[in-house]
Amino acid sequence: MRVAVLNGVNLDLLGRRDPEQYGSLSYSELETRIYSWAQELGLTVRCRQTNSEGQYVEWCHDALDWADGVIVNPGAWTHYSYAIHDALEPHTAPLVEVHLSNVDEREEWRRVSVLEDLAAKRIVGKGPEGYREALEFLAAR
Repeated sequence: MRVAVLNGVNLDLLGRRDPEQYGSLSYSELETRIYSWAQELGLTVRCRQTNSEGQYVEWCHDALDWADGVIVNPGAWTHYSYAIHDALEPHTAPLVEVHLSNVDEREEWRRVSVLEDLAAKRIVGKGPEGYREALEFLAAR
């Protein structure tokens, strides 16, 4: 199974941005863990991160052609980007929405997800382990 892991805005600042909410792991360390977990599960993964919404949309389109599952953490775009929603909508592969922090218990605006209706599963507040859970969910399908 081939899985696209699409990380969005500000995730490149992991380890430096509000460690109480997001943990002390750097983005590079997070990617290393994702690749390791994927290998354990027999999955092929391609991780990507961008601070450009247009680039993120392009990667959503690209994943249509090859991914058997998609894990998304668009960061703040989750809460308002209908462009990303529309780019993910054509996917027939299962989609898992992941957030490192528990967005459902944070500021009111973070509790809104414009992607929620597209997700086969939504994982919040589990830190890096949320990605492992997402990979396990996809591997079991």
